[in-house]
Amino acid sequence: MLRRTLCALVAATALSSVAQAQDAKPLNFGIISTESSTNLKQAWQPLIDDLSKAVGVPVKPFFASDYAGIIEGMRFNKVQLGWFGNKSAMEAVDRAQGEVFASVIDKDGNPGYWSVLLVNKDSNLQTLDDVLKNGKQLSYGAGDPNSTSGTLVPGYFLWGARHIEPKTFFKTVRASNHESNLLSVINKQVDVAINNTEMLERYRVNTGKDATESVRVLWKSPLIPADPMVMRSDLPADMKQRIQAFFVNYGKEGADAERQQKVLAGLTYKGFRASSNSQLVPIRQMELAKQKIGVETNTTLSAADKQQKLAELDRQLAELDKLAGKSQ
Repeated sequence: MLRRTLCALVAATALSSVAQAQDAKPLNFGIISTESSTNLKQAWQPLIDDLSKAVGVPVKPFFASDYAGIIEGMRFNKVQLGWFGNKSAMEAVDRAQGEVFASVIDKDGNPGYWSVLLVNKDSNLQTLDDVLKNGKQLSYGAGDPNSTSGTLVPGYFLWGARHIEPKTFFKTVRASNHESNLLSVINKQVDVAINNTEMLERYRVNTGKDATESVRVLWKSPLIPADPMVMRSDLPADMKQRIQAFFVNYGKEGADAERQQKVLAGLTYKGFRASSNSQLVPIRQMELAKQKIGVETNTTLSAADKQQKLAELDRQLAELDKLAGKSQ
């Protein structure tokens, strides 16, 4: 009797485990379109495979043609976690139930990266002033609208600070991802383009060539916070803990750390650190400051409307200043 009872318990446990495995829903890992999906899949797939084993649930890469596709994917729960830029992470937090849980550490241990303005090494454009003097004769490679380094940062520190709207300042403007912009400058298909230091390093990893042998940097932004990792806030608590633990510890400990470091090297990373939505505060400040410049220079607004909009933006900036103070 006891033996039959034990057998029944073992069988029930086995069936339960099978049922749980069958019921486990795959997680989709969103990857913003900084370059071709082929390159991105090759770089991220080994880590995604390790993540799947660690959390006990199938994890699949999810690609879209632009950043908005990943944000919308998370909004409609087709993406449960992924790699974002700060601007796209802000959109995911505000519109897609996202929350930041980690950020990347680059191969040199830097806490961030930089936006850069590039021209071909053969270009007659030697300085930023040369670009500013000849905009009407130049073609410009802009970034994705939801890109931090491709749009938000240069929009504030480079163009906004000089009251320039690229769409009207340049002869032609074409928005694309970082890889396409870099190749367009190298191949002399555009005169000048925005990019970032992460892409310059990715180009070296992908091709074995140093991009600075073909392009020249005319402008470099202040430091941008490292890329955030984002997950949906409504994931089960235990799953969220497992996901964060996987990333924070990846490549740092255990018998498999050496292999994991090679996976990270393919991503041009050293590892990941724990983070939160507070890392987006300076990005929010930048976005509001950019909006403030737009209102101040808008000639179609009445004095009353302009005053009202500026007062609201100042209120929001003051709130962010308080948050920034608390996080320091």
